[in-house]
Amino acid sequence: MRAVQIETTGGPDVLTMVDLPKPTPKPGEILVAQTAIGVNFIDTYHRTGLYPIRLPSGLGMEGAGTVEAVGDGVTRFKAGDRVAYASGPIGAYAAFHVVNAERAVMVPDEVDLTIAAAALLKGMTAEFLLRRCYPLKAGQVALIHAAAGGVGQIMVQWAKAIGADVIATVGSEAKAELVRSLGADHVILYDAQDVAAEVRRITNGIGVPVAYDSVGASTFEGTLASLARRGLFVSYGNASGPAPAVEPGRLSRMGSLYLTRPTLFDYVATTADLDDSAGALFHMIKCGKVQIEIGQTFSLDDARLAHEALESRQTTGSTLLLP
Repeated sequence: MRAVQIETTGGPDVLTMVDLPKPTPKPGEILVAQTAIGVNFIDTYHRTGLYPIRLPSGLGMEGAGTVEAVGDGVTRFKAGDRVAYASGPIGAYAAFHVVNAERAVMVPDEVDLTIAAAALLKGMTAEFLLRRCYPLKAGQVALIHAAAGGVGQIMVQWAKAIGADVIATVGSEAKAELVRSLGADHVILYDAQDVAAEVRRITNGIGVPVAYDSVGASTFEGTLASLARRGLFVSYGNASGPAPAVEPGRLSRMGSLYLTRPTLFDYVATTADLDDSAGALFHMIKCGKVQIEIGQTFSLDDARLAHEALESRQTTGSTLLLP
C-alpha cells in the first residue's frame, strides 16, 4: 500500500511517499480501508519534532473508512462496518491503517465518512473543551481564538448552541465574515487589533470567564490579559509556536487566574469516554447544530502541500487527504 512517512524531523519537505506491505490486524485490532484522512496541527508537531516520535514513522492520527478485517477477539466491530478514529496510532496517512478496536467509533449512517474524518478529532476536541474542561453555560462569554480553523468553527457553532456569547479572533476579514456567518457575536482581527483591549471593550472592562487559545506564542499575552477575575486560560495548541512559561505569581496578580494545558487523549482515555464524546459530536452534526466545513482536500501524494497550506494559515475548516 502507499503511505507517507518521515525519516527525520523538519519542514514539509521531509514527507515522502513509500510502498509498504498491507498490514494485518493483530488480536484486538481492526484494519480500516480508508475513505478519508484528517490533517491536523498535531501532525505538524510530530513532523517538526515538537512532539517527539520514534523515527522513521508515519504521520496522522485521524481517519474514517470501512472495516476490512478484524483481529482475534474483536467483538466491537465486524468487516464492513463504518468507523472512524482520532487517537492514533500514528500512521493514518496511508491507504489502510490498523487501529485498536477500543479506540475506534462507529459512524452513524446519517454521517458521511468524509465528514467523520473531517470532524472527529476536531469535534471531540471542541466537545471536551466546551462541555468538560470548562462547562460553558448559556449567557457566558467565551473567547475563541483561530475561530475560522477546523476546531474553531465547530467551537463557535457549539458554543452558540449552548447559548453562550462568542468573541472570535481570526487573521483576515474574509475569515471574519465566515465566523460571523457561524454565529460569532464579536470578531477581532488579531493581527490588526489589540485583542485584550477589544475584549475589555466588549465586556465593559470585565473580561471573559474562559479563553480557548490554540495559537500559542503570539496570542498568549493577549489571552492572559483578556480574562476576568478567576478566569480560565485553556491553552490547547501551538499554531504560532509553543506558549511561553508563566510564573505562578502572575496568575495571582492578574486576578487569581487559572491556566490549563489539556489534551484530547486525557479526555477520551477510556472507551466509554471516547464513545460519549463521539456520540455527542455526531448528535450535534445529525441535528444540524454543527456544520462541518471541509475547506480543502488533497491527494495522499500531496500531503506536503497540505502541511504547507495548514502552517501558512491558508486553510479554513477541515483539511483532508484522500487515498
